[in-house]
Parts: sequence; C-alpha cells; structure tokens
Amino acid sequence: MLEHIGRTSGERRYVVLEVVDRPTPDAIVVASGFGAKAQWFRNIAVNPQVRVWLGSHRPVAGVAHALDQGAADQVLTNYRKRHPATWQQFKLVLEETLGQPITETDTPLPMVEIRLLPDL
Repeated sequence: MLEHIGRTSGERRYVVLEVVDRPTPDAIVVASGFGAKAQWFRNIAVNPQVRVWLGSHRPVAGVAHALDQGAADQVLTNYRKRHPATWQQFKLVLEETLGQPITETDTPLPMVEIRLLPDL
C-alpha cells in the first residue's frame, strides 16, 4: 500500500498497488494501471515523499519517481519473462483500463520506482 499526499488537498491518500519489480532491497517498482491520469500518479509527481507498506511489515518512508520510457519497457519485459501466465491475464485488464494495446516497446503503462529510505 502506498501513502501519498493529495496535490491539491494536502491530505494523506492511500492506494494499493502491484509491485512489478524489486531491483534492489531498497527499491520497488509499481505500475500505474490507470496510466498517467491516476490520482496517486499525479500526486507523487507533485510530492514524491511517500510511505509504503510491504506485506505485513511496518510502513517505510520512500521517494517516488516515474521511470523513463526505456526503463519502464525493461521492467515490463522482465515481468513478462518472470510471470508469463500472470502477464497474459494482467495484460488484458491493463489494456482495458488504459484503452490501448501494450506492446513490447513504448509501453503506455507508467512505472514508478520507490526508493525506500533507511530508518533514522
């Protein structure tokens, strides 16, 4: 679950997201299934300071940033290779919500990397 701050309201907001990659122990990558119009995605662009709950662990502070096109394509390629059966079902849902096909490159699916911050 991701806690983020509303860009207009300043209120805490929460969303449950799919972790599509864990490139390092201190980073996760999540996908914005509703594209760049998703409220959480728009909020982290204004305020990238977030908190993340991973499984049953206590929340961890983090800093979110959208991946560039090449990095997003690579994350999706890796996900497809690791989870081919899941991807077939996930792809259909994403194409429906995004309103366009997801191809091998130039994915319309925004990806966000969240760097987890060490406890202070």
